[in-house]
Amino acid sequence: MLRRHQAERELSDALRRSPVVLLVGARQVGKTTLARRVVPAGDPNYFDLEDPIDLARLDEPMLALRELRGTVVIDEVQRRPDLFPVLRVLADRDDHPARFLVLGSASPGALRQSSESLAGRVEVVELRGLGPADRAHEIDRVWVRGGYPRSLLAGSDTDSLRWRESYVRALASHDLADFGLSLPAATIERFLGLVAHQQGNLWNAASIARALDMGETTARRYLDGLQDAMLIRVLLPWHANLGKRLVRSPKVYFRDTGILHALWGGVPDRAALLRHIGVGSSWETFVIEEILRRAPGYRPYFWRTSNGAELDLLLEGHGKRLGFEIKRADAPRATVSMRSALADLDLDRLSVVYPGERRYAIAEGLAAVPLTEILDVEDVGEL
Repeated sequence: MLRRHQAERELSDALRRSPVVLLVGARQVGKTTLARRVVPAGDPNYFDLEDPIDLARLDEPMLALRELRGTVVIDEVQRRPDLFPVLRVLADRDDHPARFLVLGSASPGALRQSSESLAGRVEVVELRGLGPADRAHEIDRVWVRGGYPRSLLAGSDTDSLRWRESYVRALASHDLADFGLSLPAATIERFLGLVAHQQGNLWNAASIARALDMGETTARRYLDGLQDAMLIRVLLPWHANLGKRLVRSPKVYFRDTGILHALWGGVPDRAALLRHIGVGSSWETFVIEEILRRAPGYRPYFWRTSNGAELDLLLEGHGKRLGFEIKRADAPRATVSMRSALADLDLDRLSVVYPGERRYAIAEGLAAVPLTEILDVEDVGEL
């Protein structure tokens, strides 16, 4: 069975600290597999809310849960938000006879209103797709196929692509309805495709609204739904009183490059990806996600001014301000934008992440850093 040692360690630590742990992640990312390492399927302490039998078992939730001991798993908890007040009561028992691991296919923000009653009692753990650190020496494979286990571990590139295409159809047919996307499946697939073609660029609600004959407000709401489903990352612009007018629109990234490649009409392998017009954008989102895996406690932004200076990723946290520029180049050099970012943003350092093998200094406070070096650390603040 595939092991995810870092995720298992994070989950174990959270369960030790907190009476309730909320494990969130996109559908099919591996939450259930991880939870079953804690409580096996078929155990009385395991409740799958997509199983009619388990739903029936929870018709009277207090009666069903209060006598259980050890770790109790509730999968797809967003289907029963009424369980959160019950969990609060059970979490407040003095003897703590049980701890609750609840799984949700939605972002913490989407579940926040339902889980407000658990304030101070719940710890959130996000499960991301598998990355190169989980599959050593397979950077290109993870980049092409993405991190969903069934895609990454498929027997061939063709099988991987077919799985991702089926996953997109399932999202459009029924899964995204839970997040407010109530259009016909064919229209949702078109919406996903249009968002994919804005990948790595400033979000333009007007162009998508025109293409689908809908209002801009509706297009923005549907984008929020994709964010709640943890399919995309909306990166906000960084603002400060720099005496310059900064760009205000957010940037949109698909969080899994394999899904992005499927939405681009099917990019089956590395050779096809390297020929694709969007290869640079794909590499950028892949690297950003790997950086953010290793940025606990940092707030992510991008930076762009109206005169064209820009920075792909800005992290603030722990008293630091870290900049990252992402280049798919053999030997990146300093640019006007990099020098502007160093001067205007008061960065502690600026790293140019590239697919090479050697770190080297470019200028004062500016270094080229191989992606492999980032994969070797748990916190990018250690670079």
